[in-house]
Amino acid sequence: MAQRDGQWPYAAGSRELKRAVREARVLTVGAGGIGCELLKTLVTSGFRHIEVIDMDTIEMSNLNRQFLFRKRHVGMSKSVVAAEAAKHMRPGIDITAWLGNVKEPRFGVDFFRRFDCVLNGLDNLEARRHINRLCLAAGVPLVESGTAGYLGQVSVHLKGRTECFECQPKPTPKTFPVCTLRNTPDKPIHCVVWAKEMLFPLLFGVPEASDLNEAAAADGEGAASTADDPTFYRHRQGEGSRQFAERVHLYGTKIVELRRMEDLWRNRRRPEPLDLDVLLLPAADGSGTATAGDSVAIGGAAKPVDVASSACRALGLKDVHAVWDVPHSAAVFLMAVQLFVDGRSNELGSAQFDKDDALAVEFVTAAANLRAACYGIPMQSLFETKASRLSNIIHAIATTNAIVSGLIVVEAQKLLAGAAGSCQTSFLHQQVCSKRLVSRMAAPEPNVACMVCGTAQAELAIDTNKMTLQQLVDRVRGGQIGFKVKLDSFLDPITTRQQQHWKDTLLRRLLAQLPGGGVVHNSILDIDDQEQCFKAQLIVKHREDWNSDQHPEGFVLSGGLPTAQAEQLSAEAPADVGGRRDGRNDRRGPMPAHAGASELAALQETEDDVVLLASDDEEDATEAAVCTGGSIFWILFK
Repeated sequence: MAQRDGQWPYAAGSRELKRAVREARVLTVGAGGIGCELLKTLVTSGFRHIEVIDMDTIEMSNLNRQFLFRKRHVGMSKSVVAAEAAKHMRPGIDITAWLGNVKEPRFGVDFFRRFDCVLNGLDNLEARRHINRLCLAAGVPLVESGTAGYLGQVSVHLKGRTECFECQPKPTPKTFPVCTLRNTPDKPIHCVVWAKEMLFPLLFGVPEASDLNEAAAADGEGAASTADDPTFYRHRQGEGSRQFAERVHLYGTKIVELRRMEDLWRNRRRPEPLDLDVLLLPAADGSGTATAGDSVAIGGAAKPVDVASSACRALGLKDVHAVWDVPHSAAVFLMAVQLFVDGRSNELGSAQFDKDDALAVEFVTAAANLRAACYGIPMQSLFETKASRLSNIIHAIATTNAIVSGLIVVEAQKLLAGAAGSCQTSFLHQQVCSKRLVSRMAAPEPNVACMVCGTAQAELAIDTNKMTLQQLVDRVRGGQIGFKVKLDSFLDPITTRQQQHWKDTLLRRLLAQLPGGGVVHNSILDIDDQEQCFKAQLIVKHREDWNSDQHPEGFVLSGGLPTAQAEQLSAEAPADVGGRRDGRNDRRGPMPAHAGASELAALQETEDDVVLLASDDEEDATEAAVCTGGSIFWILFK
């Protein structure tokens, strides 16, 4: 179709566009709040060839806003049910549903090249970065979107023409999707927010404020089980506080119900239920046995329990930095519930979480640790829980999703009409701004300093005397950069002596102690992840004064460096830099001369996932090179 950059919206009603829409192959990623609205808008706008990917299953809490789903669909695949619903709206369309994680190898660059455009409706920052890089590698236009309550945004990303999704830094999200918190947590903070924002109001506050309130989420369709009835979590007249505490222990039957959702655990580890009878500590410990007016054994002496103060004090748990094991977490959970019921009954039904409320923090810590134990997530101490950033949940608004989905389809139509120059970034506001609810701006040009679509440098501040190579790869890869490759899959099956040397010695070695002088101040890390179309240089800045509250990851990644500084750093390196077979200079250079023959052999042979090299024989693989002055140490990711 001829270029019509200056003819939008006149091309909107053209026969050419209608034909292009009918013939276009479109990929939608996500079948949740935005995805349901997007599929509806696509099929009613004339799109006939659609594929949709989603890894989640339908929950009761989805039904009030994800209108393609009904109560009978709970536990089924979102993508499959959404595709079937779309077919009922427009029989004869070609729509394919994929159940899986978009980061799986089967959804690689070749898969993305099959489409004319990709429409993203994800709520996960890491996955959105991954989609961005695949679209860049495949040369496919990406229409990105996101919502947060009444706010929404839609942007278009064209390789080499507009900025990519990562051209501008994205803050680490401090809010979390409800579906992740409810069913598939994978971080300690997920468990903490679940306990604070969901379980606490359900037991002690306003039940309607909790997203565990399944009956409210189902919009009056009824509860799926006894535990799904919000009245189940309220203290009943005549019920003892201990009896109530044991009844609302959710880590047995509710986890068993979740385990039955087969599709949800296709690519995840199933959670393990906790049997309360097994967890209860012996009565001699005085754990979980005290109620109002009782005495408990603390340090061998019977002391009265202050029913309004502290479960930890009642149980003799004095060290706020200690991480409780599962039995002690269960004991604190039961004791905290009892103390709330017996000592603060006037607050039941209206209590609000306060981080300065010792009993509330103890309850949240215990509840979060029990949930973490079910999912195999590291547990936290009372101090860590109180110091963590307790974030609010994103409450999805159906109207916001509908407006954003319409904006997505408009931008997709511009692309198909050949009017890419008319593509815009749209912002949906909560209140009218400059007499408009939706404001727009021209799609920005690429950022030349972007670490993904451009050649960029950035500073990586770390303590090279405390961080190991394994920690560097894990934290930076999973944080602000987001490598796709993982070391974990290769570590377990290691059997040979050379591979064991790699695992036991190099991965655990401090950065400053790596061969060739180590990774130290002003070392340069070259990162080239070809599968995700990702390339950058990181200048290491050694730093020892860390505030663990401000920087819990132990590193800070900050913007681009001036070119002159990079040239200066390169000029400081000795001149004996190795050459490439194609005649071009290669900054990687040879391995240090003092490295022993056995160490070099270990560097040259490992499993397929990760290889340490002394040369550039594997040019077609993904590499992360660590350049340390005159000597070079680098890792190759396949």
